[in-house]
Amino acid sequence: MSHDLFEAARNAMAFAHAPYSKFPVGAAIRAEDGRIYAGANIENISFPQGWCAEPTAISAMIMGGAKKIVEMAVIAEKLPLCPPCGGCRQKIAEFASPSTRIYLCDETGVKETLTMDKLLPHSFATEVIG
Repeated sequence: MSHDLFEAARNAMAFAHAPYSKFPVGAAIRAEDGRIYAGANIENISFPQGWCAEPTAISAMIMGGAKKIVEMAVIAEKLPLCPPCGGCRQKIAEFASPSTRIYLCDETGVKETLTMDKLLPHSFATEVIG
C-alpha cells in the first residue's frame, strides 16, 4: 500500500516552490479516513517563514477533515531517504501514534520504513497536557 503514498509524494514534489534552496521535497499522508493528503515545501525569501512539505501535507489533511496520520511518505529530489527535519518530526507526532509508519523514498520508491517512535524517540507527548 505504500506505493500509492510514494506516487503522491513524488507528484507533490513537482509543486514545490524552492527557488532559494533548490531542494524540492514532497510528502504524502494516508489519514484515518483512508484518503491521501499531499504537500510540498513552499519557501519564502524571508527565511524561515516558508513551510516544509510535511506540515503542508498535514495542513491539507486537517483542512480535509481528517485528524490522524496512519502512514506517511517523504521524498526529496536531491537527497535519497531524506528524513523529516526535527521540527517536522514534532509536527508529525502531534497527529501520529508511536507506531505510525514513515516511508523514506528515493526516485524509485520506498527504501526505508521507520515508525514514529523510532524517528522521534522521547517526543513531547501531547496527551500529557491536552
